[in-house]
Amino acid sequence: MDSTEATRYPALTADLEVDVVVVGGGIAGLSTAWELTEAGQTVALVEADRIAAGVTGYTTAKLSVLHTLIYDKVRTSFGADSARLYAESQQRAVERVAAVAAGLRIDCDLERVPAFTYAESTDNLEQLHAEAHAAADAGLDASFVTETGLPFPVAGAVRVEEQAQFHPRKYLLGLADDLTRRGGQIFERTSATGLDEGNPCAVTTEAGHTITARHVVVATHYPVFDRALLFARLEPRRELVVAGAISADRDPGGVYLTPEQNTRSVRTAPYRDGQRLLIVTGEHFTPGAGEVTEQWETLAEWTRQRFPGTQIAYRWATQDNTSTDQVPFIGRFHPGTDKVWVATGFGGWGMSSGVLAGQLLAARITGSEPPWADLYDPGRLNLVREAGSMLKLQAKVAGHFVGDRVRPSHVDSVDDIEPGTGAVVRVHGRQCAAYRDDTGQLHAVSARCTHLGCIVQFNDAETAWECPCHGSRFGIDGAVIQGPANQPLQPQDVAGG
Repeated sequence: MDSTEATRYPALTADLEVDVVVVGGGIAGLSTAWELTEAGQTVALVEADRIAAGVTGYTTAKLSVLHTLIYDKVRTSFGADSARLYAESQQRAVERVAAVAAGLRIDCDLERVPAFTYAESTDNLEQLHAEAHAAADAGLDASFVTETGLPFPVAGAVRVEEQAQFHPRKYLLGLADDLTRRGGQIFERTSATGLDEGNPCAVTTEAGHTITARHVVVATHYPVFDRALLFARLEPRRELVVAGAISADRDPGGVYLTPEQNTRSVRTAPYRDGQRLLIVTGEHFTPGAGEVTEQWETLAEWTRQRFPGTQIAYRWATQDNTSTDQVPFIGRFHPGTDKVWVATGFGGWGMSSGVLAGQLLAARITGSEPPWADLYDPGRLNLVREAGSMLKLQAKVAGHFVGDRVRPSHVDSVDDIEPGTGAVVRVHGRQCAAYRDDTGQLHAVSARCTHLGCIVQFNDAETAWECPCHGSRFGIDGAVIQGPANQPLQPQDVAGG
């Protein structure tokens, strides 16, 4: 975000008719819109805020097919052919970025590097060996190794060649420029609030305008419409990120991830002369978990210990949604439609999966059926594979939905809320989300998430209200930061509370 110009696409101010309307301006939405425009479709993309500035604007940007320990899981759950299709489709997405960037002459800091999933403990070596074999059987240039470019020893790692890292915002802004040159339209600050699946379809906006289209693509990270009940099969999580400069000669030369230690992900990016920007991710947690400031310090301390001398210059958090069977949902929004499409559930691997979504959805909308379409089809529900994960997820949601309504607050009234802190407190019989800023002014909104009514919790590190059920996030004024909610939390009068 710091190294690119802000975008200034207009808001939608009149009704419009196109072939396809794409809802969401992240990597999945922009990739889909661009692929469709290249295929000759008329396309309008609507984004509630600014394009490539939400989850995609704050990604760590690994463009890799090595998704932690996915291949052994896919082979076990879906079969060897499915693992091969997963590998082939994801690698094609990596190559698509490289080809498009070269073809459009987009300078997006693309670097080809190996990818590693590593372990420091010998306890996890069996998993790594199984993953290396499964990835190789799936057609990837994968191997088990004991040496990496990290400045600390590992017990073992899966290594996959010909992966990449890049600057996704530079890439996507280049796509956006080319999309509009081809006649595609982008509308920012245009929130989609309604969907009519008639013939043609219609998307209505918060400002009351309508876009009619033959097809609609919902690419809002977490679907803002619940027609397919995908919220029952998606689990949101947030991860913290820290970044700081290191000398270029200390670059570990790859993209790295370990599931150990509450996840640690490492990669670098071009920075100033003689330096690389070290980016470290980890300390994942469920939105609405509450206080996370200590986790940020834990991650920063790990970074300083493993890469001595790193001066932390940036910190942020990102959010991901994982499907109950670990494979993204890309395809028809629900079994009863052939006009509404969805891309979600990337499980932390949105760079390759978002580009793949663009290729897959554009192909299906224009009449082709890629061989991996069934693998990603949202209608693939298999209760044998997903029952355990779905039951666990829904039990957690039910626990929040019921328990958070009766759980006492850590403060008795709004008067007890200190400057710079927030709390859910009952006022006049209603639960309010109240935050007192550093000047002492109180900001109070309804504590009920506008998605399905769960009670939000305060994130002290990011000064935001978060829903622990489905991951919606709101500002202290109640404005939607992140869906699936598409309506704000309403202001509350707490006088006398």
